[in-house]
Amino acid sequence: MSAGVGTRAVAPALRPLRGSVRVPGDKSIAHRAVLFNAAAEGTARVHGVPGGADVRSSIEAMRTLGARIEKLDDSLRIDGCALRFCAPHGPLDCGNSGTTMRLLAGLLAGVGIDVVLDGDASLRRRPMERVARPLRAMGGRIETSEGHAPVRIRPATLHGATIALDVASAQLKTAVLLAALSAQGRTEVSEPVLSRDHSERMLASMGVSVARRETTLSVNGPVVPRAVDVTVCGDASSAAFFAVAAAIVDGSDVVVEDVCLNPTRTGFVDVLRRMGARIETTVTGETAGEPVGTLRVRGGAMLQSVEIGPAEVPATIDELPVLAVAAALARGTTVMRGAAELRVKESDRIAAVAEMLRTLGGNVAETPDGMVIEGGSLRGGARVKTHADHRLVMGAAVAALACDEVVEVEEPEAAGVSFPEFFARLESLR
Repeated sequence: MSAGVGTRAVAPALRPLRGSVRVPGDKSIAHRAVLFNAAAEGTARVHGVPGGADVRSSIEAMRTLGARIEKLDDSLRIDGCALRFCAPHGPLDCGNSGTTMRLLAGLLAGVGIDVVLDGDASLRRRPMERVARPLRAMGGRIETSEGHAPVRIRPATLHGATIALDVASAQLKTAVLLAALSAQGRTEVSEPVLSRDHSERMLASMGVSVARRETTLSVNGPVVPRAVDVTVCGDASSAAFFAVAAAIVDGSDVVVEDVCLNPTRTGFVDVLRRMGARIETTVTGETAGEPVGTLRVRGGAMLQSVEIGPAEVPATIDELPVLAVAAALARGTTVMRGAAELRVKESDRIAAVAEMLRTLGGNVAETPDGMVIEGGSLRGGARVKTHADHRLVMGAAVAALACDEVVEVEEPEAAGVSFPEFFARLESLR
């Protein structure tokens, strides 16, 4: 029920949450299934593509570059370009998707076309020099606009290089791996700690030899991937909102079905278990190298505070906003460190989450790279700013379940970026 223009009222949970839900296809995997197959040789079917705006940006960009992508009943048919792209007549619109922009920068850096990557106002505020620098080290001619989009990629011949990333980032790592496909020689990319490994799993399934040594990957180029069918499993980041919802509402019993259980994506499960949540994961299958299964969460135990340090951040970066909600309702003081990356997401998520929780009666202090959260209770009865950030919208709705009064969530439509049916699925569990 709407509480006013641009808001949605979310009431406290008066009884346990019960039932099973499915979440949209994993956005990270879907981006890669679309981009990699559109760049590959051959034809692939991709099932389970989520309907959010971000993945649509990748689909439309690849169509503009010459890949044939046809929507069938429940899947996409993709005829790849084998790395031979058409130069677009105007800028490629990446919308709000940082993944689309950064992965395209790597993919297009060595294919011999002149292209401009642009996006909406939010994406234009996000840092792009961090992807331009390693590509330049490979011979790429990449120009940013004072470190941001629009990003111009000029024709260049790439060579293999040894790239050491300053931060653990699946997007940056993937951009280098994609550039390596067009580069002459061996490219190595290392990161401080292991980030999401969807790219190396999928590229391996497409016939690209990706060698791993601890946190260093290497590819010998040039090499053209072979198209491969992919069934996109459920998004672990979306599942995290239901996991926290069940954990904070006493007596709840919620099952998330067909969700990605890749260990580099389930850091939130480890954190919630340390907090005392009762969570079971069961692997039931595999797709494109990704383990898939069910996630069951039962509420009841009082959550305990934890410390989340830099080593855990890469596997929890998108889930930290909703983990902060759990921390605000836990016993003791939770400290999050090493998460400065949150400040350059769709919003400054450290500042925005702290503001949201304080609005609801929580006690939160910001640090440059995280938060200190005093656990206790949340009172609600307030209007929460979400800065049109989908993870803030969904996090605020989950927090409302444990409040004493109704919470008005601003800009609820922003949830559609990753999970258009979020509110309907949440209400189905009441």
